[in-house]
Amino acid sequence: MARTKEFDPDAALQSALELFWRRGYEATSMTDLVEHLGVGRASIYATFGNKHELYLKALDRYQQARNPQLLRELSQPGPALPAVRAVVRRFATEATTEGRRLSGCFVTNTAAELAPHDTAAARRVEHNWDHLETLLHSALVRAQAQGELPAGRNPLTLARMLLVLMQGLRVVGKASADPARVQDAAEQALTLLD
Repeated sequence: MARTKEFDPDAALQSALELFWRRGYEATSMTDLVEHLGVGRASIYATFGNKHELYLKALDRYQQARNPQLLRELSQPGPALPAVRAVVRRFATEATTEGRRLSGCFVTNTAAELAPHDTAAARRVEHNWDHLETLLHSALVRAQAQGELPAGRNPLTLARMLLVLMQGLRVVGKASADPARVQDAAEQALTLLD
């Protein structure tokens, strides 16, 4: 007869996500995971695979939780530009809020730490950025169709600029104690939408 799991895999995955997000991949050992999750090493391997597989599953979970919120924000009916501005400002605020600032964005952290040499991580980062770029592009196309964005503006290049800005806000916000640096950059970028 098979043994039943003595832990909640969903709660353990969430706990692993939080630890990886706070400490990063390299700085988190299997011993750290065993202690933080309160789950034996063999159970972690049996349920999630090795540390790298667990990290990727945690990254997938992070993206699955964040992406629906962005979709709701950027695809709501009515004027589209206020939603785009609100998302950029939210990213800037999160990047400078003391509780969130030091942990940064899990996707951005992965891009900096693993993506240059880890193809599985790089694919997930790229997928996340493609998704965000598509949401921004769609909202900007709607804004242009509704007369909110001047006809001469290119919604795709604006979406790409905002994507790069938003990721940069996360990096600078994590490293800088000066919130004005991030807030001023976000506000200046938003003037390109006028």
